[in-house]
Amino acid sequence: MSKQSKRREALRYHAKPRPGKIQVVPTKRYATQRDLALAYSPGVAEPCLEIDKEVDNVYKYTNKGNLVAVITNGTAVLGLGNIGPEASKPVMEGKALLFKIFADIDVFDIEINTENVEEFIATVKNIAPTFGGINLEDIKAPEAFEIERRLKEELDIPVMHDDQHGTAIISAAALLNALEMTGKDISKVKIVISGAGAAAVSCTRLYKAFGARSENIVMVDSKGVIREGRADLSEEKAEFATARKIDTLEDAMKDADVFIGLSIADIVTPNMLLMMAKNPIVFAMANPDPEIRYDIAVKTRDDIIMATGRSDHPNQVNNVLGFPFIFRGALDVRATKINEAMKMAAVKALAELAKEPVPEQVNIAYSETKLNFGKDYIIPKPFDPRLITTIPPAVAKAAIKSGVATEPIDDWDKYTEELLERMGSENKITRLLTDRAKTDPKRIVFAEADHLDVMKAAQIVHEDGIAIPILLGRESVIKELMEELEFEADLEIIDPKSDEQSEKLEKYAIEYWKRRKRNGVTLFDAKRLMRERNYFAAMMLNEKDADGMISGYARAYPTVIRPVLETIGKFDGVDRVATTNLMLTSKGPLFISDTSININPTAKELANIAQMTNYTVKMFGLVPVIAMISYANFGSSKDPHAAKVREAVKLLHKSNPDMIVDGELQTDFALNAEMLKSKFPFSKLAGNKVNALVFPNLDSANSNYKMLKEQKGVESIGPIMLGMKKPVHILQLGAQVEEIVNMTAIAVVDAQQKEKHEIEENRRKMK
Repeated sequence: MSKQSKRREALRYHAKPRPGKIQVVPTKRYATQRDLALAYSPGVAEPCLEIDKEVDNVYKYTNKGNLVAVITNGTAVLGLGNIGPEASKPVMEGKALLFKIFADIDVFDIEINTENVEEFIATVKNIAPTFGGINLEDIKAPEAFEIERRLKEELDIPVMHDDQHGTAIISAAALLNALEMTGKDISKVKIVISGAGAAAVSCTRLYKAFGARSENIVMVDSKGVIREGRADLSEEKAEFATARKIDTLEDAMKDADVFIGLSIADIVTPNMLLMMAKNPIVFAMANPDPEIRYDIAVKTRDDIIMATGRSDHPNQVNNVLGFPFIFRGALDVRATKINEAMKMAAVKALAELAKEPVPEQVNIAYSETKLNFGKDYIIPKPFDPRLITTIPPAVAKAAIKSGVATEPIDDWDKYTEELLERMGSENKITRLLTDRAKTDPKRIVFAEADHLDVMKAAQIVHEDGIAIPILLGRESVIKELMEELEFEADLEIIDPKSDEQSEKLEKYAIEYWKRRKRNGVTLFDAKRLMRERNYFAAMMLNEKDADGMISGYARAYPTVIRPVLETIGKFDGVDRVATTNLMLTSKGPLFISDTSININPTAKELANIAQMTNYTVKMFGLVPVIAMISYANFGSSKDPHAAKVREAVKLLHKSNPDMIVDGELQTDFALNAEMLKSKFPFSKLAGNKVNALVFPNLDSANSNYKMLKEQKGVESIGPIMLGMKKPVHILQLGAQVEEIVNMTAIAVVDAQQKEKHEIEENRRKMK
């Protein structure tokens, strides 16, 4: 994508369909006059009076306890500098979004139009009664130090400048683990800090809190080593002035054990790395380009432990590992501040989490066989679901122990359950899916690439590294669309009806005829069919000219499914293919099967659908918990419709005893864990959260999925094909660009899984 095209896309993202990235959503009923009378006048007077009697009741009757202000004056925005309050607002909205999706914290972003420290402090103090916490952001040093210090002293709610402390907390956790791995003592290692801004100062102070010694630390700014006697040092810089008689970064790097980069790109040379001590620890955290490139660093020193701020290298130091969860813990005990004890607790919790066995969900998300504590894994991954149940409790306990919590937690098990419930509202699954696809992109045929929305999706998956598109359709139209979209890429474009494809057409036709000649297909028929894009695309998969296929945007489902079933066929052991739809709901992901193909499956076919659903749920990194749905509960009806589901469950329990599946069961019992456990404690589902529903027929599955997808806040991905021998996924007619992108990511992950299965099968046969 050209620079101009990227700029236009970014602007469009922020402007459409409505400006900005966040909104305020009501949490109470408002449908009737009675509701409105309770929400406002006269009912609202009652909580007002209760708060007037006791000010802490504001936490009981308003959203203060889950509301954080992200506040800036726009004086140090990302790498953009002092761009002012209005221009900083998109960044603050982005921070608000991260708070919500990672920790379910509501945020108002506030941009203050002043660079005067006293005016800024007064403004924040005056609006503080609205909030449960204050996150300061993108404020230039040295003013940032004074602003945070004063607000922490003068307010009775948590205040944190994330630019200072976020990087400090995450990098400190990584540093503790790296030192443990190398057998080095933090009190003895020589540390070089490149950069002297807010983050560098906070990092160094935190490292010292964990035992690093001042005499072993050298800090370098744009003018060289910060050393005693320099006349231009601020109070913060003077705190770290070294007595050593050295002037340059190169001088400082000699025999250093640790390098911490919070400065600019490419200032560390390979020669500097070679000067460092054995087993050097290098955190090059300048963004987007580190102080030394990762590939150069690991090539220069094979004993290096390296971290960067980038997601495309191991050990990403990402602030999102910290601030959402730290504020979550602070808010949940109604802490009056975020103190050193709480920050240090977050560091220790992050460091310890990296040493624990990694859930399969995380391995799958990052396409790893098995992540293990080691030089390429010294801090947790941002999508680790354990963060929400690890960091907030550690922070909350530290707040209680240090005396700043005003509402201590007594039942920690219950608190953990509450945190897990908050996770259900995040819908991280699509990010996990696309990130996993990016680890090993596959060649995906877009069978209808001569449609604008399909081409937009192909552009996104190509530029984001999700897949390698192969574009099928009228070549002239495809090229026009690419020009319109400024889509500059050297991709394979194929028009099955073109004479240029005659050799491939002949080859595919012969192979297809060999497969279907006993089904009434002549060679002439085969040659004619190969000019149809879905037959051609399917044969590309069969002949390994592509890894996956996306179609269905402009054609009805049956006309697309027929060619692929005839051409590709079913996976070994599968009697009938099926589909499932992934519904992203406020309570977490929910798979619904079969939504598109089997009208009235038998008990055996239902069991088969459940097995395929089980496989697919695992593909998304989740533990499948499957309810077999009926209008009856566990034998309460003898009707054949219920008996069919009951029989399917018996078959599953016999053939797949390790599967968490049960029924027959009504939908409300399946989705209400408390009700299920209370009424049917004997069920295999009791005590588990159901994440997949298998319906007894197409009528019920399709109706439920379509009703659910029209509900506000619910997103549907699918239908996802189950049981196909090759990765073929068929879109809903007229699917939106985002849906096509998501389905492409599924096709890639499906191809990765099938490739892995094929390799394992070949190994098994060789044995």
